[in-house]
Amino acid sequence: MAVAWPRCYHGGVTKKECEVLLGKKAKEGAFLLRDSETVDGGLCLCVYKQNIVYTYRVMTSGRPEGVPKVYFSNLQELIVHYRKKDQGLATHLRFSVSRVTPPRIKPKVLQDLESAMETVYENSYATYVTVLP
Repeated sequence: MAVAWPRCYHGGVTKKECEVLLGKKAKEGAFLLRDSETVDGGLCLCVYKQNIVYTYRVMTSGRPEGVPKVYFSNLQELIVHYRKKDQGLATHLRFSVSRVTPPRIKPKVLQDLESAMETVYENSYATYVTVLP
């Protein structure tokens, strides 16, 4: 089964490239998903608000101590949840920044695409959004 990543998933774009993409959109609530540069297999939900890009980590396992859990069945469910106001992000998700080319996927991520899309996602209401197996 082929994995259908959300159009807002940009793969291996860097933090700087992400900031440029969101800055071009320049709308509060613009967002995209990208691969984490520091956590292997992790994703980042990046949200634009008042010329600042806020980054929330999305993980398949682990979470910071003392952080409450919220689970999501898939990335689309996570996005729908955070489109609502007052869900713990700097601002709610309003404008998806869609990729125009296929996402840049790291080889390790490519191996686990199908299982990653079928995991349960968790939000921590902090700077981390954790995805659990």
